[in-house]
This record gives sequence, C-alpha cells and structure tokens, in this order.
Amino acid sequence: MANQSIDILAKVLEQSAKVVEEQVDAQLSKLNELDDDDLERLKEKRLEALKKAQRQKQEYLSKGHGEYREIPSEKDFFSEVKESKNVVCHFYRSSTFRCKILDKHLGILAKKHVETKFIKLNAEKAPFLTERLHIKVLPTLALLTDGKTKDYVVGFSDMGNTDEFPTEVLEWRLGCADVINYSGNLMEPPTVSQKSGSKFRKLEKKTIRGRGYDSDTDSEDD
Repeated sequence: MANQSIDILAKVLEQSAKVVEEQVDAQLSKLNELDDDDLERLKEKRLEALKKAQRQKQEYLSKGHGEYREIPSEKDFFSEVKESKNVVCHFYRSSTFRCKILDKHLGILAKKHVETKFIKLNAEKAPFLTERLHIKVLPTLALLTDGKTKDYVVGFSDMGNTDEFPTEVLEWRLGCADVINYSGNLMEPPTVSQKSGSKFRKLEKKTIRGRGYDSDTDSEDD
C-alpha cells in the first residue's frame, strides 16, 4: 500500500514538472519570436515603468514619507493627513513604555513602506483630536485613508498581547487595514514563537471606548 502511494505521488510530481517545463518552453518560444523592434519596445516600457516608480517615490519623499516623524501640534495633523492618501498616526505619551516599543517598529516600517506616511503626536498636546477620535487607550494608532480614519490599532491586542511582537506582525496588521502595500498573506499573521500569554484574536471592527485615555498597561486589553 505504501509503495502504491509513493508511485502515485511520483507520477503527480512528474506531471507537475512537465506542466512547468511546457510553460517555460512556451515563454521562451514567445521571446524567440520577438524581433529587435519588439525587444526595444519592451525595454522602453520597462524603463518608463522604472522612471514612473522613481517619480512617485520622490513625490512621497517630498511629502515627508520614508521617515517616522513627530508633528508638533494637532493643527499640523490636518495638513499632514490632507496631503497624503494613507497615513499612520501614533498617539502616544512619553511616560508610556509601550509607546516606545511602537516607535521602534514604526521607524522600521516608515522606511520600508514609503507609500504611507508615518507620524506621531503627543496625545497630551492634542486634546481636541483625542476627544474627536475617541482615543482612550495609549498607545493608539489611527489609520487614515483619504483624510478619514478607517481603523484603529489600540494597544497590543492585535499583535498577540505581547510586548515582544516582531515588526512583521504590525506590518501584517496595517496590511489588513489596507494602509500599506502588503504582499504577504492577510488571512493570518506571520508565524511567531508562541510565548506564554501571547495569542492572536480575530480582527473585527473596533469598539472605540469613551472619553479620555489611559495607558494600555492598565487597560482591559491586557
């Protein structure tokens, strides 16, 4: 019985290899049929695509993308959000340890995802915004698209309820909100070592809690 299963598996693998080989041969055949003019047009299209991507990157950089920056006041928040399609804003407090943990991860992601603006704002200096956005727990990430808040990351509950989550998990969470160009699997977070008390919960629309704010360390998220 075992030998029969092995034979079946071998035939399946052989057929799969044959299909891949045929596809490669077909692509090579198409390339061989191209004349010099066709190849030149392909090169021009590729070059134009690269130039367009470079222009887009320069436009992002001119708007403050590519770095994780602190904005001085809530008045600056509106102008920053208005000029960029996707924005991640970290509402923090200097005395909250978990805010410093987020700073580290956001600094890495800002450089990797130039298509998105990453900023931070001291919640204690932004009473109007924290009231308007119903921010209670710190740290909170407000995720905005086209000037509108579409999602929140409140504390670390979406990252496994652990202070030691890897940057890739936060990247995945932002990808779920579609505020970055995420190329991984959105159906589940990247594999992480399961530590005691570290677990992921199903993402769902957030219930934003009342007025004021508190440290995530003392919140009901833990």
